Amino acid sequence: YVCKRRCYGASHHVPAKVPSKNQTKLANGETEVHHRPKRGWIWNQFFVLEEHMGPDAQYVGKLHSNSDKGDGSVRYILSGEGAGTIFIIDEVTGDIHATKSLDRERKTHYVLHAQALDRNTEEALEPKSEFIIKVQDINDNAPKFPDGPFVASVPEMSEVGTSVFQVTATDADDPTYGNSARIVYSILQGQPYFSVDPKTGIIRTALANMDREAREHYAVVIQAKDMAGQVGGLSGSTTINITLTDVNDNPPKFPQKNYQLYVPESAQVGKPVGKIKANDEDAGINAEIKYSIINSEGANMFSITTDRDTREGIISLKKPLNYERKKTYTLHIEGMNTHIDPRFSYLGSFKDTATLKITVGDVDEPPVFSMDYYIMDVYENAHIGTEVGAVTARDPDSRNSPVRYFMDSKEEGVRYFSIEEDSGVVRTTQPLDREDMPWHNITVMASEVDNPSLLSHVPVTVQVLDVNDNPPEIAADEEVIVCESSRPGQVIQTVTAVDKDDFANGQRFSFALPSQLPVNPNFTLKDNEDSTASIIARRRRFNHLTQELYELPIVVWDGGEPSLSGTSTLTLRVCPCQRHGRIRTCQGEAFLSSAGLSTGALIAILLCIVILLAIVVLFITLRRSKKEPLIISEEDIRENVVTYDDEGGGEEDTEAFDIIALRNPAAAEELKFRRDVRPEVRQHCGPPRGRRSPSVELDVVDVHEFIKQRLVEADMDTSVPPYDSLQTYAYEGQGSPTGSISSLDSPGTHSEQDYNYLDDWGPEFQKLAELYGEADSDVTT
Repeated sequence: YVCKRRCYGASHHVPAKVPSKNQTKLANGETEVHHRPKRGWIWNQFFVLEEHMGPDAQYVGKLHSNSDKGDGSVRYILSGEGAGTIFIIDEVTGDIHATKSLDRERKTHYVLHAQALDRNTEEALEPKSEFIIKVQDINDNAPKFPDGPFVASVPEMSEVGTSVFQVTATDADDPTYGNSARIVYSILQGQPYFSVDPKTGIIRTALANMDREAREHYAVVIQAKDMAGQVGGLSGSTTINITLTDVNDNPPKFPQKNYQLYVPESAQVGKPVGKIKANDEDAGINAEIKYSIINSEGANMFSITTDRDTREGIISLKKPLNYERKKTYTLHIEGMNTHIDPRFSYLGSFKDTATLKITVGDVDEPPVFSMDYYIMDVYENAHIGTEVGAVTARDPDSRNSPVRYFMDSKEEGVRYFSIEEDSGVVRTTQPLDREDMPWHNITVMASEVDNPSLLSHVPVTVQVLDVNDNPPEIAADEEVIVCESSRPGQVIQTVTAVDKDDFANGQRFSFALPSQLPVNPNFTLKDNEDSTASIIARRRRFNHLTQELYELPIVVWDGGEPSLSGTSTLTLRVCPCQRHGRIRTCQGEAFLSSAGLSTGALIAILLCIVILLAIVVLFITLRRSKKEPLIISEEDIRENVVTYDDEGGGEEDTEAFDIIALRNPAAAEELKFRRDVRPEVRQHCGPPRGRRSPSVELDVVDVHEFIKQRLVEADMDTSVPPYDSLQTYAYEGQGSPTGSISSLDSPGTHSEQDYNYLDDWGPEFQKLAELYGEADSDVTT
């Protein structure tokens, strides 16, 4: 087969004049070419132009087989993409036509299959083979900017050639065939400010020193044209909106060089009194301005700050204005940029100055006191109407209006003081007591007579001075404890005094016992001459059982003028003491304190003990009342042997009889009813009688009568069972005429031995020390 027409690059088999080894020269002089069967289907790809708009189908090419002799015996068949719809083939001639207009941008090529059959036998003369029909491109698509329009920016005052933005256009035509997709860029609008690179599409600045303040926005139109920009090429365009960004290339400027401002003298310190503003053509942080007062006259009285929103300078007052002292102030104000670009330093300093003249206005002001506060003093108990002090105020205005004074009626001080309306003198209205309130705070107000609505206030503090009008007292915070083992001359306690009065050089007190009272036999007082006094024991031994409480009056004098005295009575409690270092604690108190028992708990314990004792007594009584008699019946009188187990107490049994009474019959009568009571020792005021010997006393007592009397008592005793008991009385006879040498029945003599050292032996010898102490006390008494 041979492809014809548009079979570019195909191998053609044509007759050759020179025979080769595959040719046979016929008799008529023609040469016959011999082909192998596989070599007979020879062809290549076809091409067809896109966008064909003619009335007839577009001829694509021709298929031809060597087996075709031109007699119509070969039938050509076409299959594949577009076969029968887009591409048709003449079965006899093998001509291929395109029946529709093709678009390369939609489909670039078609794959088809061709086959040659014998028309009679339908046998394949050539094997089925594949071929391609390519759609050949024409310039039918214009360049496009898919993302346009664009937005870009560049700083003002940029150098020429500064890159701003890059645009890129696309063309759907085939870039490998011809110039249909070869694009060239050009600028249609935006000259002479910007330019564009024709190949890359980079937009650059074309004019130097473009000023944002003169023009900020630019619309640049860029065109993209294919066919390398030649005539007949297609084109597309887009717009780039370019904005010049700000740089600090303009200094701040005040609209005028001189300003005037009126400020009343009543303006409050710290409050704004005026505004001033410098203009800056720049924007953002490049237009930020810092204001300052550069001259000392204005800076001492006024301050200026910047309002970030309005960029104004806010002028405030630093000190109070006084029209009478200064009526005008001149301020030199400077405004300077805070962010300076060093690239534009050649343009000059980025700051400007202006002059502000402030005029102080006269205002009717309230009176002004001569001092910010007053401190006065007055003695306590001063007479009503005593002058305490005076306040003064004046009208600061030029007319010098008279001033009146009065006190704030809401304060507590108006009860004690008053003020004269014209002179400002403060006086007392009632006696003052320093001990009750040593300080008084009052508020004095002043107003002008011509304008009472304007008021001034001033605090006044009055100190009440002290006079000696309170007697001293003993400072007895704790109970005074007297130990039973105290010795004569021993310090019981040191006391001090207190006085409500105030002494500038310190309080000094003197102490003594009342002179009108007799001498105290138990205690004395020693003035230590250092505003303290010591209570000293005068005798040996105290007994809390004999007397627990003592009262000691003490007279105290202060050192004031005139000197005052007071008498205080101290209560001294006698206690058995234990020594714990230097601290002495009452035993009873220490026991209760250490036990940690409250009064209610102690009462409950004692109540339980009483109830238990009552139960025991009741039980014993009931047991005795139910005891059976030894003789069961009075009618049953006969001899009976009664057995009971009742043993005597031996030598320790002192209830049966008193051996002392047997040895000393003279004391029997006194001990008959109360053997457990020690006879009282009677003292006689007269001279002591001569002491008789016990042997003489026994002469007047009949021992036989005594024993007989004791027998009667034993028979009459109803507390013992009714049976006989044996009582033995040992009587050794009359004693020596010289008397007994025993100390049991004779008064002992006073020993000169001092037993105070027993107190220092510790708790083991405490009871022994108390016994000897009681003996010494009885002898002393």
